[in-house]
Amino acid sequence: MLYFCAVVAPYRSSTVIADTETSTRTTKKAMGKSKQTGNHKSDKKKNIAKLWKTKRRTKDLDQIHHDMKPEVAAKLLHQEVDYDVTGNAQHYCLHCARYFVDLRSLKEHVKTKVHKRRLKQLREEPYTQAEAERAAGMGSYIPAKKVEVHTQPLEEEAEEMK
Repeated sequence: MLYFCAVVAPYRSSTVIADTETSTRTTKKAMGKSKQTGNHKSDKKKNIAKLWKTKRRTKDLDQIHHDMKPEVAAKLLHQEVDYDVTGNAQHYCLHCARYFVDLRSLKEHVKTKVHKRRLKQLREEPYTQAEAERAAGMGSYIPAKKVEVHTQPLEEEAEEMK
């Protein structure tokens, strides 16, 4: 059962309505929006932009360049079965740092614009501290080198090549 209490202030043109069940307080002005105060459970609304930015956070390009080194790539492409990861960690796109449910969905992903854009981004050499110092005037400018990037071999194609 809800209990409402209305108090009218003689000197102001506003009404205070208190809901005793939820312990929230609403102030209504004569003409305009009502302002809700005392709702301590809505802390999520304050940091909503931060939540959206970090919701689907992926690896940065320099981290992916590190993963593309042959010894690290071999470990990532041939992982042990992990039941907590999508597809039991058996179908991994090295360039996009994503797991897939099965080989078919990985093959479809390789054909998409998202994967092709990521390959194009990875062709440029990662940004280094030496490059940052040269840009700040502590050396002469050397343009970034292009790195040769190819799509990872899929499991069926790798078996056919053997």
